[in-house]
Amino acid sequence: MKRILIPTDFSHNANNAINYAIELYKRESCEFFILHSYYLTGYSKNNLLSPEPTDKKLNEVKELAEKSMEKLKKHERFNNANNKHTFHFLNEFGSFNDVLKKVVEKEDIELILIGSEGGKEDKKLIQGSNAVNMMEKVRNCPVFEIPDKVIFKNPNEIVFPTSFKTHYKEKELATLIEISKITNAPIRILYIQKDKEFSKKQSENKALLNQILGATSFSHHVLYSSDIQEGVRCFFQSRESEMIAFINKKHNFFGSIFSNPMVKELGNNPNIPVLALHDLRN
Repeated sequence: MKRILIPTDFSHNANNAINYAIELYKRESCEFFILHSYYLTGYSKNNLLSPEPTDKKLNEVKELAEKSMEKLKKHERFNNANNKHTFHFLNEFGSFNDVLKKVVEKEDIELILIGSEGGKEDKKLIQGSNAVNMMEKVRNCPVFEIPDKVIFKNPNEIVFPTSFKTHYKEKELATLIEISKITNAPIRILYIQKDKEFSKKQSENKALLNQILGATSFSHHVLYSSDIQEGVRCFFQSRESEMIAFINKKHNFFGSIFSNPMVKELGNNPNIPVLALHDLRN
């Protein structure tokens, strides 16, 4: 059974991400871990000057979290008769990133799926801060970000920008291949060219990628642009593509787009899910 973690703060975008995940994997055997982390404002276990929380305050935030989770559990989507799905509801005390890391390791999570308020303040912004934080910091499983206005449908295609400079691995691309297969969405491999010849290494990596994606429908596309971010944006906007996936290497050309969640922008259309895969050597 695939093990999927969905963080929730009980907001609309978190609930939308849960719905998206259930629909996406409706024919697959899955265990869903619905995770809420709660914390006390001003408390930090790393700060010796931070006062220890009192039992009363801890109990107050714990009770509030448990009430909210009980209310969430009663939703009909968790009680519909899909015998392929199992749900676990977790309330954990701690900072969001610490709790997330602990649960991913403890439960052997294979995919994190998180909702975000795409374009709430500015129509050019696509990610919420938690979503981008996870894309940058979570290195041991893929992160799939769903903007709050995106209702599940099989995407028309999945754009996969790459420089062909990475040595691809089947394990790293497994989630992309899986989503392509279960949604019948073709993968559009996009290379932004800057007037440079392909190196021997790039040619070898391209052949390797073709081999790994062999069981899917895919095609290659080249766009000539001096600005990689602009090239990627023009490609998916002109084609009205409905999903983007990329390998998030710390020093690759694409990683910089996601390094600052509220400043860097992916495009004028915030309504596109983004799947961040990881170069596991990092």
